[in-house]
Amino acid sequence: MRGRYVDAASMYKRGASRDYINANDKEESSALVHFLNGKDVGNPPWRRSLPHVLVATLSSFLFGYHLGVVNETLESISLDLGFIGNTLAEGLVVSTCLGGAFIGCLFIGWIADGVGHRRAFQLCALPMIIGASMSATTKSLWGMLLGRLFVGTGMGLGPPVAALYVAEVSPAFVRGTFGSFTQIATCLGLMAALFIGIPAKEIVGWWRMCFWVSTVPAAVLALSMEFCTESPHWLFKRGRGVEAEVVFEKLLGGLHVKSAMAELSRSDRGDDKDTVKLSELFNGRHFKVVFIGSTLFALQQLSGINAVFYFSSTVFKSFGVPSDLANICVGIANLLGSLIATILMDKLGRKVLLLGSFSGMAVSMGLEVIAASSFASGSGVLYLSVGGMLLFVLTFALGAGPVPGLLLSEIFPSRIRANAMAFCMAVHWVINFFVGLLFLRLLEQIGAQVLYTIFGAFCLLAVFFVKSNVLETKGKSLQEIEIALLPLE
Repeated sequence: MRGRYVDAASMYKRGASRDYINANDKEESSALVHFLNGKDVGNPPWRRSLPHVLVATLSSFLFGYHLGVVNETLESISLDLGFIGNTLAEGLVVSTCLGGAFIGCLFIGWIADGVGHRRAFQLCALPMIIGASMSATTKSLWGMLLGRLFVGTGMGLGPPVAALYVAEVSPAFVRGTFGSFTQIATCLGLMAALFIGIPAKEIVGWWRMCFWVSTVPAAVLALSMEFCTESPHWLFKRGRGVEAEVVFEKLLGGLHVKSAMAELSRSDRGDDKDTVKLSELFNGRHFKVVFIGSTLFALQQLSGINAVFYFSSTVFKSFGVPSDLANICVGIANLLGSLIATILMDKLGRKVLLLGSFSGMAVSMGLEVIAASSFASGSGVLYLSVGGMLLFVLTFALGAGPVPGLLLSEIFPSRIRANAMAFCMAVHWVINFFVGLLFLRLLEQIGAQVLYTIFGAFCLLAVFFVKSNVLETKGKSLQEIEIALLPLE
C-alpha cells in the first residue's frame, strides 16, 4: 500500500489519465494539459467538497440550538413542570446537557475510528432526536433532565466529529474557511433558539414546540449523511485505499487524486494500526501535540467566555437592558466575529487570529475591570460593561472560538486524531462545567474586579502560549503538518 502512491507524477504519466477526465469539465481538462506539459495544476475545486461540509455543520447548528433552547423558555418550563423558584432544578435543566456532552465526547475516538465519520454523525443525531422528543413530551422534571442528558451525548459527539470530517474532506487552501463554518453554524443555532423561544412567555406550551423544532435538522443530518462521502483519511487508515481514491476523485477532482494519495502514503510511516491506547497520547512523540491541543481548549474556557454566554442576561439586566435584547446583541457580535474569521482564516492564518483574538479578549476584560472599579461611574459603567462584554464576544469569535477545533483536527496525526480530540474535548467540557458552576459564586465571594482580572490574566497567558507553541498550518496539507510536527524517530 505504501509504495503504491509514492510518485504521483510518474503514476499520471504511466496511467491512463483520461480515466479521471470529465468530458463536461473543461476546467479540469485544461488543467490536465498544463500538468502534462510540466506546469502546476493549481488548487482543486472547492465546490466539490462544500456540500459535504455544509451537511456536517448541521451538527454544530444543533449544538448551538440546544445550548440556547432553554434560555428564553426556562421560566415557562419550570412553571409547567412545577419547579418554578427552585434554582437548583433550573440549573440542572441548563447544565445536564453539559454532563451528557462530557459522556458523549468520551466515545468520539471509539465511534469515529470504529464505524467511520458518516455513521458517527448519524449516531450523534439519534440521541438528539430521542432526547428532544422526550423533553417536548415530558410531564415531569425527571423526564426533562433525562431528555437533556440524551441531547447532551449527541452534543458531545457531533461538533468534534464535524471538526475532524471538515478538515479531512476540505482542500488545504480553503480548509480554514470551511472549518470556520462550524462556528458560524453554532452561532446560527444559538440565534435560532433565541428567536423561536421568544413567544414562550406569551403562548402556553410553546416551549414544547421549541424542542420539537430541533428534531428536523437532526433528521436532515442523519438522512443527508447517506449521500455524503466517507472521510478518505479514515478509509485509507482502514486499508481501503481504492475507496479512498474514489472519494478523493469526488472531493478534489481526478487531477488531484494521485497527489492526495501520495501524501497519505507519505504520512503513513509504519504506525501500528492497532487500537490506540490512552497512554500513547501522553508519551513519546505524541505528547507535544496533545499538550498543545488540551491546553488550548483549557485556556479557551478559562478565559471566561462561557460565563459571558451563560450569564450575560444577568449583567445586562443590572443596567436595565431587557434579556431578549441582550441575547440578540451577544448573538450578533458572535455571528459577526465568526463571519470575519471565515474571511481571514486562510488569509492571515490560524496563529495570527489566535493571537489577535486572545489579545482582544484581554483588553475587553480590562474594560470590565475598570467598569467594576471606583474609576468609573454613572453612564460610564454602562458603556464599559456592556461594550466590554460585546467586544469580548466579538474578539472571541474571531479566533479563540473557531480556531482550536480546526487547529486540533489539523495537528493531530491521522492515527490518534479521533482519540486525541476526544481527550481534548473532555478537558473542554470539564472546565466548561466548573466555570459555569462557580462563576456566580466567585462573583459573589471575590467580586467582579478580581474575577475579571483572573479571566484577563488567562487571556494574556494564552497569547504567550500560542506565540511559543502553535505551528501555523495555513495552506498546508494534513500530511505536511503531521510530518513537520512528528519527524521520524
